[in-house]
Amino acid sequence: MLVQTPFNWDKKGLLFKPTGQFGWMNSHAQVPTVLHIEKEGIVRIYFSTRPHKTLSLTTYVDFDENNFSKRIHLNPKPILELGGPGAFDEHGIMPSSIIEYKGTLFFYYSGWSRGKSLPYSNLTGLAVSDDFGKSFKKFSNEPILHKTATEPYSATSPHVFLHNNTWFMIYCSGTQWIKINNKLEHTYDLKIAYSDDGINWEQSGKVVIPQSDKKEAITKPTLLYLDNIFHLFFCYRSSDDFRGGNGSYRLGYASSKDLDTWDRKDYISGLNISSIGWDSEMIAYPAISLIKNMYLLFYNGNHFGKEGFGVAELSP
Repeated sequence: MLVQTPFNWDKKGLLFKPTGQFGWMNSHAQVPTVLHIEKEGIVRIYFSTRPHKTLSLTTYVDFDENNFSKRIHLNPKPILELGGPGAFDEHGIMPSSIIEYKGTLFFYYSGWSRGKSLPYSNLTGLAVSDDFGKSFKKFSNEPILHKTATEPYSATSPHVFLHNNTWFMIYCSGTQWIKINNKLEHTYDLKIAYSDDGINWEQSGKVVIPQSDKKEAITKPTLLYLDNIFHLFFCYRSSDDFRGGNGSYRLGYASSKDLDTWDRKDYISGLNISSIGWDSEMIAYPAISLIKNMYLLFYNGNHFGKEGFGVAELSP
């Protein structure tokens, strides 16, 4: 057993909520993805918002690193254009992970396309930035994670990191579609991929966090490396009653010393729903970042981020 006591997160409240800003940020601020621009004293949060119900686009908001109640800038336009007809990102772009490497930002995102027999398909794309995140260019019109014989549905929502000169990606992998109350619902586990350059990835098929049962869906991993232990946080839900009910997303946790063997103990995650308010039904899409010697956890609350995103601070 690697960890014996739960983490203790102190909730700091809601940071941003979409209210129709610029005429297109009409709903949701999903999947907060963090970039700390230390030289400017800025914490930049990329998020996905919706002009209408079936379209997701990504932009960002900047906060003062010393005072998150001080919003510095809200970017008025999407940072990436949707893909063309038939592209993997034709109907949606959602941020997931960002990493600086040799002066270039690698921005990993989830691309969405609607289907006929299935509600949607989603895969992982890559964009790069040479102006430290103000603008991005797609590396390719093709995804960098693909459907495979062992992953026939989806491969998305990654957390990417470098360790001992190797690139690692822990990501959400679709396992099946199941029918619940005459509606198809997607389930997924977490798998790991490897790369020498952050661009070309070997999808090993190795499961990092398996489903606890066939109805469980696990997504949006985020990693904290502390005291020589990998602390993996993620969100999980049921396929029953998960849109605001008892099966809604909660924060999960697993630990590892070697990125190979993982010990899952969700109670250690240390963050649960509030009794009232914007995160009283759901804790979803976590992202952990070290900012000015503080570990901060950004996350979505009710309705998959419809009410915005907030932050919690790790207590000593």
